Amino acid sequence: MASLREKTVDFFGKAKILYLEKANQIAGEDSKLQKLLKNVSDRLSQVSHHPKVQTALEPILIFKRMIQAHRSGKFKVSSKTLGLIVLGLVYFVTPIDIIPDFMPILGFTDDLSVILAVFNTVKHEVQDFLNWEKTQA
Repeated sequence: MASLREKTVDFFGKAKILYLEKANQIAGEDSKLQKLLKNVSDRLSQVSHHPKVQTALEPILIFKRMIQAHRSGKFKVSSKTLGLIVLGLVYFVTPIDIIPDFMPILGFTDDLSVILAVFNTVKHEVQDFLNWEKTQA
């Protein structure tokens, strides 16, 4: 019989695979990227007043702009970065995740942790994007 730890690791492994598959499907199709951006906007309008969401608001807005620039062909985002950004945003908009968002205090912790982890992982490409963005103004 599998231990609780083994079951937990298996659960997280399966969840990671599902989210990665979903992210890759979305990243590969423009209409799905567009729908994701709309879902992110809708989700932000619902939760942006929450103090915990404020900490990840800027990365989320940068991710949205990066995807929009990528979709328009104005700024090329690498496939790996696009996949990670989509993964983070999908996790943010999905109402059912490791810690349900309706739980007080902890509800957004996992969502924000994922967003900030993705942001830190792709920070060099984010910086390139922000530098490019300054030249467009």
